[in-house]
Amino acid sequence: MDSPVALLRAHARHAPWNARGLAAHVTALVDAAGMRPTNASARAAPSARSVRFYVANGLMDRPEGTGTAATYNYRHFLQLLSIKIRQREGVTLEAIKKEMTSVTGDALERRVAGSLAPALSTTGATAARTDDDPVLAWRRVHVAEGIELQVREDIIASRDEALVAMREAVRAALGRQELR
Repeated sequence: MDSPVALLRAHARHAPWNARGLAAHVTALVDAAGMRPTNASARAAPSARSVRFYVANGLMDRPEGTGTAATYNYRHFLQLLSIKIRQREGVTLEAIKKEMTSVTGDALERRVAGSLAPALSTTGATAARTDDDPVLAWRRVHVAEGIELQVREDIIASRDEALVAMREAVRAALGRQELR
């Protein structure tokens, strides 16, 4: 069994991200972990706009490039995960900003991995599957006309609240309010 840190590092293969992709990836992990938000700002899924806000306010490092060409790497991924985790624990953005300036990359990675350990072990097992593994049951979630999500029933992300969060994240990524 891989350690939570090793499982978290497996997500680095998805980098680089644009702001929207980074926000969606972080949302899926935090939601899969089943962390209960303590307030409205913690409940909100990160968006491309919130990523840019966190960068502008010194909570996250600046991305490579600017504007629509900006890309975010594994460290940005860890920073955004940490922000959302700490918000869900009830910590203010000002306190999070102070923490972020003093924490090293390794400590940040260990803290995030420890908080997300249950979700990481589930997603890690999924990533280790091969074509020879037996096919399991899937849940289908209608998102919009011609768009659906499919989630295997044996993972934590197949819970109703996680499926609703994923559906809403995809709808938000599409930017079409009329899909709601």
